Amino acid sequence: MSSNEQRTADLMFAIGEMRPGDAAAALIVVDGERYLMQRRSETAGIFYPGHWGLFGGAADAGEDLVSALRRELHEELTLEVDAASYFTEFTFDFSYLGLGRIVRRFYEVLLTSATVAEFVQHEGDEMGLFTAREILTEPRVVPYDAFAIWLHATRPGR
Repeated sequence: MSSNEQRTADLMFAIGEMRPGDAAAALIVVDGERYLMQRRSETAGIFYPGHWGLFGGAADAGEDLVSALRRELHEELTLEVDAASYFTEFTFDFSYLGLGRIVRRFYEVLLTSATVAEFVQHEGDEMGLFTAREILTEPRVVPYDAFAIWLHATRPGR
């Protein structure tokens, strides 16, 4: 294992102060064929550092998930979301930690490449456009985001 891989592994398992919570993520579909992803920073205190993931994040106390999605996309990309359609959600049971169940809800946001070209990324190390096949063969993708993309890309009627 290289020193960079070891550092990433150390960051991933340094979860003492991290607490999971309800979150919203955007399946940003660009021109109907590619997904906009961010490479997460290699910093302590976040889940899956250095991995490709969807834009979005945790809801603040008392904040509904659509509002959280809009806030996060504005903070991360200066994107004002007018239309976000519910796609699916995953529920994680953290009862063994005394935290109950949390939800990660995924919304579809349809954009054009011209809109994406105007973005300024404020969080993460970089952003990129990927087909579902490219995402699903990339070894460093947030697992639940990869699963949501697979569900989205293989949905009936697509």
